[in-house]
Amino acid sequence: MKVINTALCSFGMSGWVFHAPFLHVHPGFNLYGVWERTKNLAREKYPAVKTFRTLEELLADDNIELVIVNTPSVTHFDYAKQVIHAGKHLIVEKPFTATVAQAEELISLVKNLPAGRQGKKVKLSVYQNRRYDSDYKTVKKILDEGWLGKIVDAEIHYDRFVPELSYKTHKETPTPAVGCLYDLGSHLIDQALQLFGMPISVFADITINRPGSRVDDYFDLKLFYPNHRVTLKSSYYVREALPGYIFHGTKGSFIKAKTDVQETYLQAGKTPGGAEWGREPDREKGLLHTEKDGKVIKEYISSLQGNYGEYYDGIYAALREDKDVPVSAEEGMKVIKVIESAIISNREKKVVDL
Repeated sequence: MKVINTALCSFGMSGWVFHAPFLHVHPGFNLYGVWERTKNLAREKYPAVKTFRTLEELLADDNIELVIVNTPSVTHFDYAKQVIHAGKHLIVEKPFTATVAQAEELISLVKNLPAGRQGKKVKLSVYQNRRYDSDYKTVKKILDEGWLGKIVDAEIHYDRFVPELSYKTHKETPTPAVGCLYDLGSHLIDQALQLFGMPISVFADITINRPGSRVDDYFDLKLFYPNHRVTLKSSYYVREALPGYIFHGTKGSFIKAKTDVQETYLQAGKTPGGAEWGREPDREKGLLHTEKDGKVIKEYISSLQGNYGEYYDGIYAALREDKDVPVSAEEGMKVIKVIESAIISNREKKVVDL
């Protein structure tokens, strides 16, 4: 197995929680370097890692094959352009970019960039780890197997109870690509598009509820499809959460709490892997109430196993076997298209066609 030397552009929460642990345990990757301006947190955790003080220094290292742009959202576009020009493969954290125009420019840049010294074109992927949550994977399986018939109404939530402002200044500064819609909305919109495709129009209610906040912390999006509706909701003032997934179809319903355990495990410092990684407790089973062959079925369904490492399995296959990346830049751009349209809808108080 030819190892992929990989570098992170930061070692904040996304670096030490969502990326470094999986790169560390995956036999196809070597966590080669991390860009840290002043600290050495990555080296304390992973002594073999190389610390870079500037992005230019990182990109000049010919040993690095893959770069993960996991810096504040407002920087994604600029840093991604620099990585592409350096001829390195890249993963860009969600939200992909602030605007569709920026996404289109990055996609065009990758397509038109000449092949590198090894004759390979740069590959670009967007990091959407919530596709690998146990709850979402279970919902997708229920829909794919047709248990609910044709979907009539669907609702997906990503709620929190965090009334205090974040200590991370960049998350509370009203700059492009900042706020709940870009942050948590990127996950919900991506899941909706994976399940149902691109909607024909959107209506949005986006607001600020926390005292002193200058960025949105609540949204309620209505995605319109030819024969059904999808509601996406998030709020920072939900102490008692509703189910994360509420799906109603012509045959029945599926209700599922948002209960993937991976983030909790990772924040506690657990190492990914093993038979129990990403397994929800039995008490979090989703409720399926439907019918099949004239028989009514009402039972609790065990969740599939979640594993963010599957994303990196896909990245390895893309770089070493020339497969498609697990989440394409085009898919990332569609998410931003919905966000841009939602912002227009909220501002003009009208349904916006996509």
